[in-house]
Amino acid sequence: MRRSRHITPAVRTSDVRDDAPTPADVLRYLVHLPDDYDADPGRLWPLVLFLHGAGERGSDLDLAAVHGPPRLADEGHEFPFVLVTPQCGESSQWVAELSTLSGLVDEVVSTHRVDPARISVTGLSMGGFGTWSLAVRYPERFAAIAPICGGLWMQSAEPIRHLPVWAFHGDADDVVPISATEEITTELRSLDADVRFTRYAGVGHDSWTETYDNPELYDWLLSHRR
Repeated sequence: MRRSRHITPAVRTSDVRDDAPTPADVLRYLVHLPDDYDADPGRLWPLVLFLHGAGERGSDLDLAAVHGPPRLADEGHEFPFVLVTPQCGESSQWVAELSTLSGLVDEVVSTHRVDPARISVTGLSMGGFGTWSLAVRYPERFAAIAPICGGLWMQSAEPIRHLPVWAFHGDADDVVPISATEEITTELRSLDADVRFTRYAGVGHDSWTETYDNPELYDWLLSHRR
């Protein structure tokens, strides 16, 4: 896949905007495009938004790609979708950047040939929390979500009862307890939601390596559309 870097002004939650963004108002992100992206100028591609964990925050954009799909893409794995990997600021977290992430999706859709009906989001740990929260805030934006070892902060999952979900968690996780995912999936099942939950027996916090190495995950994400 072809990789490029982007720096875009963040979307502010305030109605008052300055013309020149400060460093705190800038969101950096990576874009991986399929090798044949330019072969058919009329083709629209699915978009997968990947949210990294807390350890990859900061100003070194390469850190955002040390795990998950961007790592695999950098290693030469070919994905049949546009992959977008933003980097969260060192002093922030994804649940505080939801409007910024929504604005990033708008930016990528406007600048790349993306099928707006096939946008999905996945993330690990802090990015798992971000995945759940982003979907709850903007359930109409996504075709499917795949949160890994994340959870929700004092929120109901009811807004995503119609959104396909595949959640993952290790039952030996001592950083984010598996109960964080269990509570959400239990609520969703009580609402007759389309939810899958993969538990990894004996696996600690790193439940993402096995998940992202599984081709079935990507087939599942790409099988859904809004």
